Amino acid sequence: MMNTPSAATSADVVVIGAGPTGVAAAILLAQAGVKTLVLERWSDVFPQPRAVHLDDEICRILSALGVAKEFGNIAIPGAGLRLLSPDHKTLAQFDRTDPQTSNGFPQANMFDQPDLEAILRRRMHQLDLITFLGDVEVTEVRPGHGAAPEVEYLDLATNQNHVVRPQFVFGCDGANSLTRRAIGASMTGLGFDAQRWLVVDIATPRDLGHWGGVHQVCDSRRAATYMRIGKTRHRWEFELLENETTADFDTVDALAPLLAAWETDTSDFELIRLAEYTFRAELADRWHSGGVFILGDAAHLTPPFIGQGMGAGIRDAANLAWKAAAVINESLPASTLDSYEIERRPHARAMIRLAVTVGRSMTGGGRIGDRLRRLLVPLIAFLPGLRGKVLDSTTPPLARSSLNDRRRLTAGLAGTLCPNAELGAGIRLDDLTAGSFALAYRTAPTKTEFAQLDRLGIQMISAETSPELTRWLGRTEAAFVRPDRTVFTAGRTPAVVARWRSAHQETRMSAART
Repeated sequence: MMNTPSAATSADVVVIGAGPTGVAAAILLAQAGVKTLVLERWSDVFPQPRAVHLDDEICRILSALGVAKEFGNIAIPGAGLRLLSPDHKTLAQFDRTDPQTSNGFPQANMFDQPDLEAILRRRMHQLDLITFLGDVEVTEVRPGHGAAPEVEYLDLATNQNHVVRPQFVFGCDGANSLTRRAIGASMTGLGFDAQRWLVVDIATPRDLGHWGGVHQVCDSRRAATYMRIGKTRHRWEFELLENETTADFDTVDALAPLLAAWETDTSDFELIRLAEYTFRAELADRWHSGGVFILGDAAHLTPPFIGQGMGAGIRDAANLAWKAAAVINESLPASTLDSYEIERRPHARAMIRLAVTVGRSMTGGGRIGDRLRRLLVPLIAFLPGLRGKVLDSTTPPLARSSLNDRRRLTAGLAGTLCPNAELGAGIRLDDLTAGSFALAYRTAPTKTEFAQLDRLGIQMISAETSPELTRWLGRTEAAFVRPDRTVFTAGRTPAVVARWRSAHQETRMSAART
């Protein structure tokens, strides 16, 4: 159901763009009680596939959105990674053996993006606090300095202009973001020469019989990637040579020479999508101004070598939405929203650099690089420490901020993601703590502290209920966990509770001054 513009005037947050990042942000805001307006150029999901991979950390966010079961119905767990020589001989294979991680989901999940977007849209339309307007064009975003920001948009059906003044604006409007320009931000390259790739999506009723992981051809001349993304869907990506264009491969017959290493019988292949993509590594130099924030591709562009493009945007949404909701309901001061960029920008930079490093190691170096890979890549499979890192989906800790008490010398658990530990009776930590702060402890707080935290809505979870939680805490007595499952602070229980009290008191005083 699409709402009318008159229903949007009281929105607390305007989300520009209804891709996965924007819809995820809107759902999280609405679940936290925030009236949200979503503005989108198109009325329905863009039908062409793009992203095909999400890791277990992102699946955990999808669970928080209420769509884990539906996503599980369309996703295929990835079997691992196979590195191939230019002549398609296996150099090394890395198999995923654990059915799920401490986050409660498989490390790698392959899917078709339009299917996921349809699931997210259905969830969005279930929430009364979200007003969705499709067939509108955002024409201007004006940050608010001392006043509310403004968003001006054109209703393409009526040709009428409208202006809305929310408390915050989330610009999830992609690589060519109008919102990014509005806040005076620009993209900075991260030392990666843009590459042109041909992305091919094929449907066939046959089981092609290939191993179920990602196949990466390590070739300095024509790098390529293959993966199965659904029961009948397959994705190939080929690096384009300097003189090639998409038009050179616009039929299955024209693609046949590229596909031949995997399949020579293409008689029942249906070409679903053929597109040229330019792989870039870029990061915006600022992420917010005057109540206006940028998320997803508007803030960062990642080469797809580690499959973290879409996931990075969903991470942005999970980091910012609960903070904005807390500011709107006056449990956090507006200044704490600075922590969004402080935490997410270094994380995005680290993931982009990792993708660049992986891409170079698999495709760079010319013919010398190809020869070195033939010699060195097979050795990786026999080095236990390095072998494990190849498939490790754990991402770096978040940088220290007002909502992350991570310290250089005693970093500990702060800034890391707590496990979605099993607590018994089929219940996991996220089931018990959804949308709230939590205290996980080995050593319990005093009765007075316990009662105080309970009155504040803090979920208390004893490690005695979970061996997994006990292992994670180790010698740490307690950890305070944020609504996005990031650890705020950890250490001895009295110190953790005192740090929370201090932060809570600072928040109340700051909110009162505001």
